[in-house]
Order: sequence, then C-alpha cells, then structure tokens
Amino acid sequence: MTIKTLLVAASGGSASDGAIELACRLAVQFKAHVEAYHVMVDPVAIFAATGAGDGIAVSQALIDEMTADAAATAAKTKAIFDGAAQRHGLQDRSEGPAGGAGTQGPTCCWRAEAGYAPDLVARRARFFDLAVLGRSERAVQAPYTDTIEQTLAVSGRPMLVAPSAAPATIGRSVALAWNGSDESVRALAAALPFLTAAETVTVITAGAENGVADLVAYLAWHGIAATPRDVPLHSGESIGKALLEAARTAGADLLVMGGYGRRPWSETLFGGATRGVLAADSAPPLLVVH
Repeated sequence: MTIKTLLVAASGGSASDGAIELACRLAVQFKAHVEAYHVMVDPVAIFAATGAGDGIAVSQALIDEMTADAAATAAKTKAIFDGAAQRHGLQDRSEGPAGGAGTQGPTCCWRAEAGYAPDLVARRARFFDLAVLGRSERAVQAPYTDTIEQTLAVSGRPMLVAPSAAPATIGRSVALAWNGSDESVRALAAALPFLTAAETVTVITAGAENGVADLVAYLAWHGIAATPRDVPLHSGESIGKALLEAARTAGADLLVMGGYGRRPWSETLFGGATRGVLAADSAPPLLVVH
C-alpha cells in the first residue's frame, strides 16, 4: 500500500500554508502527485442561495468587485503553491498523468473552480488517495467546520488535517488511536504507508478490551514494531483530551484515528473524540477516516 495522489484544499485563508507545505512534503516522501484545489467564491450563486435579488437589488458593481477579489485570492494562493512546489522540486504535470506516472518522481498541478467549497472539495477528494485540509483558527473556535466535516463524512477517503503552521516533521513518530471500531480499522488501513515508514509507532487505547494484542501482532507482520499505551480516563476528562496528551507524551508528530463513530452532527452537539481533537488549540497533524 502506498500513496500516489494527494489533494490539498488550497483555500487561500490562514489554513492554506500549513496544508500546502505538508502536502508537498508528502508528495516528495511518497513520490506522489499533488493537486492544489482552490474553490473561488461565486457571487451569483451566493446571492441566489441567500435570496438576494428576490426583491433586493444586487448591483453588477458589487458582483464585479467580489469576482475580482476572488480572482486575486486565487492568484495569491497559486503563487504560494507554486513557490512550495518549486522549493520541494515538484514537476508540473498539469496536462495529466503520462506513461509510467508515479515512477518519475513527485509531481503537481493546480486546479481552480467556483462554487461552494465544502461540496466541491468533498467530491473532488474522492479521486485521490489522501486529502490534505488546513486547520485554521476558525476550525478551532467554530462549533463545526464545514469543509473538514463534509469531506470526512462523504468523500470516502482518508483526510489529513494540517495545522496552520507546518511542523518540523510528520510521520516520524506516529500515534494510532485504537478502540476496535470499524472506523479505527479503516484508519489503520489508511495509515499503513505512514506506519511502515515511521521510526516509532504507539498504539493508544483507553481501557476496554479491544484486541490491541492482535493489532500489535498484525502490525508486526508488516514489519512495524508498535508499543501499546493504555490511557486511564479521569472523571470529567474528555477522551479527545486524553488522546492528545498521550500523543504528546509519545512525541508523536502524527495522530491517526477513526472519525465520527456517530453522525457528525451528534458529535458536534454532544462532544466526542473526533470533535475534541479537531477543536483543540494545539494538536499534531491528524490522519482521520470516517
């Protein structure tokens, strides 16, 4: 198992830089292709969705101004991506895959579309091995994060949530959150390219019998020496906080977990490990699978 294609959601906001940097690094590590996908604001669609124009005058000047702002943001974001791609030695492959694609070193391309970012990013991510999305201050403070949750819930693909500033390393020390659920099994499968390349792997559990011994044996068949670490939960402590603390103690620069055992809006309302980790004010890159 390996990663051959990555999608990075290059929004142009505060989350973009870390996501772009990590996506380019991973393209080099896996000799993969990375597409920077930028969704531009479509003012006509926004006004139609909000009912503007239905008895409310919307000037062409306002639409033109919003369109110009969107084009400027796209150009600025593309320049950031081009700079990162050049810095990491990625070859431009805008024309698509060539014969022997995936054997000629890391490549990249840029793609921009106009519309509603959560839907477009989630649909585009279906055609990539891994989607990389940024984790901005808005993602920390908001009650939910539209693009992150939509991509996780409906793309059917693993997602890497990157901090706004890329860490010095990623995947050198991996923490795998394990509870024996279907979601954690899918996360395990998606994380194998990272686990096999890691220097240390820590399996984090929280109490209940969950087959961790069988998991450690399974990883050993892949040449992965994993260390189990059970985390006792204290009264009133969230499992998300406990997972993050255990990952920090292990020195992890990547946390892997299954996402949303319940429906996303249930975790938004009632808490949950995924929501807790996403809402933390500091966390390592998170590889998560629904």
